[in-house]
Amino acid sequence: MTQVRHGGSPGRERDGTHGRKRGGKGGGKGGAEQVMVPDADFTSYYGRPIVKPAPWEDDIAYYLFTGGVAAGSALLGAGADLTGRPGLRRVARLGSLGGLGLSIGFLVHDLGKPSRFLNMLRVAKLTSPMSVGTWILSLHGPFAGLASAAEVVSMLPAPWQRVGPLRLVSFLGRPAGLVGALTAPPVAAYTAVLLADTATPAWHSAHEELPFVFCGSAAAASGGLGMLGSPVAEAGPARAFAVGGAVVELVAERRMEQSMGLSAETLHQGTAGRWMRAATGLTVAGAAGALVGRRSRVVSMVSGAALMAGSLCTRMGVYKAGMASARDPKYTVVPQRERADRGYRGKARP
Repeated sequence: MTQVRHGGSPGRERDGTHGRKRGGKGGGKGGAEQVMVPDADFTSYYGRPIVKPAPWEDDIAYYLFTGGVAAGSALLGAGADLTGRPGLRRVARLGSLGGLGLSIGFLVHDLGKPSRFLNMLRVAKLTSPMSVGTWILSLHGPFAGLASAAEVVSMLPAPWQRVGPLRLVSFLGRPAGLVGALTAPPVAAYTAVLLADTATPAWHSAHEELPFVFCGSAAAASGGLGMLGSPVAEAGPARAFAVGGAVVELVAERRMEQSMGLSAETLHQGTAGRWMRAATGLTVAGAAGALVGRRSRVVSMVSGAALMAGSLCTRMGVYKAGMASARDPKYTVVPQRERADRGYRGKARP
C-alpha cells in the first residue's frame, strides 16, 4: 500500500497537476502557473518496500552465469565435434560439464536442501518458469553430461577405451552431444524468463529483451572459454560465437534500457552500475581482441578471459539492479501512477 503525501486533498490530483493550481484570470502575472501545494511525494507505509525482494543470495547470480556457460559450451562442443575440431570439442564439453555442475551446486546451495530441487520434478507446471526451467535443466543435464563423459573416456589409455561400458559411452558421445545442443538455448534463456516473471520492477520491465541479453552473454562467455583453452588453429568457431554473442548482448542491453523506463536507473547506480560498466568494458575489449588477435595465443586467451568476466559482470549487474529496484518504493509506485494517469486521460477524452 502507498501513501500520497501533500498539503491538499487527494481529489485535487485528478486533473494531473499534482497539487498545482493554474493561474488563469488572476492566477498571477500573465496567467502563469503557480504552485499552491508541493508535488506529491509517493512512498510506502513506514518506508517499507512495496515489493518484497527475492529471498536470494549472490549464489543465484553465479547460477545464472555458470548455467549460461554450460549451455553455450554444449552448443559449441557439438559444432566442434561435427566439424572435426577435437581440441575445441574437448574444451567445450568439459566446460559444459563444469558449468553444469557448478550451476546445480549454486542452485542447491541457495535452496538449502538438495531435496527441494528434486521436489520440483514431482509436478510439471507450464505456468511456472521455475517448474519449466527445472525440467529443461533436468532434460539437458544428462545428455550434456554423457557427451562430457565420452570426452573424458577419450582421454584414457586406448585399451581402457575398449572396455564394454566405456566403449558404449564413447559411441553415445556424439548423439548425446547433439541432444544437449538442441536443449541448450532454452537453458540459456529460461533464467531470464524466471527473473522477468517476478514482480521485481527492474526485471519485470525488461521481460522482452532480457532473454536476448542472457543468451548473448552465454554465447560470449562460452566462446571466450573456447578461445581460452583451445588451439588457435581450431578456435575460429569460438571466436565467431563469442563476437556474435557480445554484439547481441550489447545491442539487446541498450534496447532493454530504453524499454525499462524509470527502473533503468538501477542499472547505472550503486553496485549494479559498477557491475554493468565493468561488463560493457570487458565485453567490448574481449570482442575487439577476438577480432584482432586471431593468430596470437596470448591475445586469444586474454580476450577469452575478458569475455567470460564480462558475462559474469552482466549477470551480477542485472541481479543487483533487480534487488535495488525492489527495495526502493519509487520504482513500483511511480510507474503505477504514470499508468493510472494515462488511463485517466484516455477516459477523459470526448
